[in-house]
Amino acid sequence: MKRQTALAVCLSAACFHTNLYAQSSVTLQGMVDGGVTWVNNEHGGSVTQFDSGIFAPNVLTFSGSEDLGGGTKAVFNLTSQFDLGSGATIPGAGQIFNRTAYVGLSDERLGAVTFGNQYDFMFETLTLGLFDGAFLFGGLYDFRQGPFSALGIPQNPTGSFDFDRLAGATRVANAVKYRSPSFSGFSFGALYGFGGIAGSFSANSTISAGMNYESGPFALGIAYIEAKYPELGNGHEGIRNFGAGAHYRFGSVLAMLLYTNTRNTASGAKIDVYKAGAYWTISGPWSAGLDYQYMKGNQVLENNKAHQITTAVQYHFSKRTMVYVEGVYQRASGDSETTQAWINGLLAPDAAASNRSQTLARIGLQTRF
Repeated sequence: MKRQTALAVCLSAACFHTNLYAQSSVTLQGMVDGGVTWVNNEHGGSVTQFDSGIFAPNVLTFSGSEDLGGGTKAVFNLTSQFDLGSGATIPGAGQIFNRTAYVGLSDERLGAVTFGNQYDFMFETLTLGLFDGAFLFGGLYDFRQGPFSALGIPQNPTGSFDFDRLAGATRVANAVKYRSPSFSGFSFGALYGFGGIAGSFSANSTISAGMNYESGPFALGIAYIEAKYPELGNGHEGIRNFGAGAHYRFGSVLAMLLYTNTRNTASGAKIDVYKAGAYWTISGPWSAGLDYQYMKGNQVLENNKAHQITTAVQYHFSKRTMVYVEGVYQRASGDSETTQAWINGLLAPDAAASNRSQTLARIGLQTRF
């Protein structure tokens, strides 16, 4: 009898633990991208180089959830970005989960609240909402930079790298974020990043919000962020971004329109961006994309402007792996005689063109796991 009782207890415990594990999940996933890029004019000379994380960043992600019952889950995400060429973490040594690191609660009816280092809604609403062709085929080189170093974004490698934040290159630390469920195609969210300055709640803080609407082949998105920096107005001034996008799917073609506005609230420097593009899923493993963008700075930025065309062709070996060929051309103009073209993602100190035009071509391989 004692043996039977002990056996019953063991079986019950085994079933209990099995049930617990069945209600929880942990996922390891990632993306890896590498290739060779040729640039016709970096400070007057052509360059051929290996680079990585261009079509998509090289990342390793641990994510998971635990079912708490009643449609509620505990969720977490830890993402590390790295350089494929050297294996080093990005942006620096020891910053292993700098890309994202958050924990929170998700409910089917009420939405999700998360705490930690997270994306703002310029990226989440407009980029993940498929309003920018750079996310689908252009990659890092198709996001925004141009002849606008005088925009003066603090802690930025060029002063204007990814200035409207759609590449997701900048996240918000110490942030609380809410994302709603979808209500008949409509969803929204808000984020607040604490500045951590004693006696000044708003200094160095970040506020962001976004809204999406999707109905069949049509979608709209609107997003806003203002990030304050200690270098600007003692933490009370910053970089403010606003953006709106729309897309419509015509069978195998996704057509996209995007507008963003970026402003340095301390200096008054401002850039307007207008972008249109299309992504074509060709029959079989082939796909292609083409877009055009016009970037216009105000007088503080010497009325600098830039036209940029990006195109790419992709061959998909599978749902996870593809090879691609990409080309980008930028033409700059402005009041200054020294206005230089500068394609986003070319980050060396002398990577700007020596004149007003810059061209690059790239072949790369990307896989997900």
